Amino acid sequence: MKVFLGADHAGFALKEVLEQALEELGHEAVDLGTHDTERVDYPDYGHRVAEAVLAHEGSLGVLVCGSGIGISIAANRHPGVRAALCHDGYSARMSRAHNDANVLCMGARVVGEGLARDVLESFLGGSFEGGRHADRVAKIDR
Repeated sequence: MKVFLGADHAGFALKEVLEQALEELGHEAVDLGTHDTERVDYPDYGHRVAEAVLAHEGSLGVLVCGSGIGISIAANRHPGVRAALCHDGYSARMSRAHNDANVLCMGARVVGEGLARDVLESFLGGSFEGGRHADRVAKIDR
């Protein structure tokens, strides 16, 4: 699966860990930046990943900033993007199963590397259940 990654300066180190995890799991990781710890603005990367996910059907996104909040808000400004801020495996699985989330967001100042890898694997392993949830997701898109 193609997975687009993005982060601001606060999320850079965790993004690098998640990129490596994706590659180890056999996914195609596409790093859209940032590429160092120089101060940058998280909306730039939230928008960049959202646009890439929308342009590549069936792809997913992963975004990281300090708290995960700002970058998830930026990504969710794009119709068709359902960015979920998750800091545990259960939330990550449910974001896919019930909300058809296509972008995972995390806060580098909230989760450590081990937990972040678990959250990522839970997100990637989930799939949309459809059914009663499909109507709810359709309401989001309206």
